[in-house]
Amino acid sequence: MSSADEYAINVAKTEYREGHNNADVERILSVFAGRFTHMPEGEPSFYGEEAREALRSQLSKLFELYRVRMEVVIVNIAVFDNTAIDRGSHKLVLTPKAGGDPEVRRYRYCEIWQKQKDGTWRIGFFISNKDHEPRMLDPACFPSDAAAVSR
Repeated sequence: MSSADEYAINVAKTEYREGHNNADVERILSVFAGRFTHMPEGEPSFYGEEAREALRSQLSKLFELYRVRMEVVIVNIAVFDNTAIDRGSHKLVLTPKAGGDPEVRRYRYCEIWQKQKDGTWRIGFFISNKDHEPRMLDPACFPSDAAAVSR
């Protein structure tokens, strides 16, 4: 892994975060490839130019209703030549512009980054889901012995 590539992705993630914190839709979109896949939880999936328009619409509505404060936690960036995988979490603190208490939303994300011809990195695939409080799974979900696994 090139530390320069990891650094460039971190810089782009900073742009992504600051775009949210400054309600700047175009700044956020600037970190996405020209054609990308967008798969956020609870929303339809979009591909290519439709993904850009859908994300633009979703962000515009978000910033119309809320003042947004985003925190990003990058768990890992793995670079493989001209592709990288970034995973972590996004925390959004949404303060309603109409008044009221802030709402906190946490999401886990996985992004596939693509190195562009000019050397910049852009998100080519984005998937996220809500982050839930850690808890142990119900033991009844697991077979009690190896024989049960083979049934």
